[in-house]
Amino acid sequence: MKITKSRAVAAALSVILAVGPALAETRRGPVTNLPMPRYVSLKTSEGNVRRGPSLTHKIDWIFKRRDMPLQITAEYGHWRRVQDRDGAGGWVHYALLSGVRTVLVEEDMLTLHTQPDPDAQVTAALELGVVARLGACTEDWCRITINGHRGWTPKTKIWGVAPEEIRE
Repeated sequence: MKITKSRAVAAALSVILAVGPALAETRRGPVTNLPMPRYVSLKTSEGNVRRGPSLTHKIDWIFKRRDMPLQITAEYGHWRRVQDRDGAGGWVHYALLSGVRTVLVEEDMLTLHTQPDPDAQVTAALELGVVARLGACTEDWCRITINGHRGWTPKTKIWGVAPEEIRE
């Protein structure tokens, strides 16, 4: 039996579709062996974003927000390909990134609650675009902290945490 390119692609696709969720859970970075994709934050107040993973590649723009959450989508040596909330990104040197988890508030006047319950007492309201430190997360809620204010908010109202991610 002759195997054509289209048959090989179809066979590979059927395997991927059959084990897709398992592959997503086990994908690891080739340099760090950490889960991919994963979230980090910008360690510095400025970070050059390059077209490729080296100093010889052109700088496309500069991230200018310390603690901004970013998603790592690839690794190459000391370089990480990252993207922000809007999908903009490129290659950043790993020294500019931190494992400290932060999130971006995606709803204006987002309320924080004392418990992961919409009927719980409100502790604060945050403006759209605020960057907060990420704490524990349940299936649907995350605890975040900003300037001494802390509380629980629905996971769907923040960016910087995976929908299925649970944190203690």
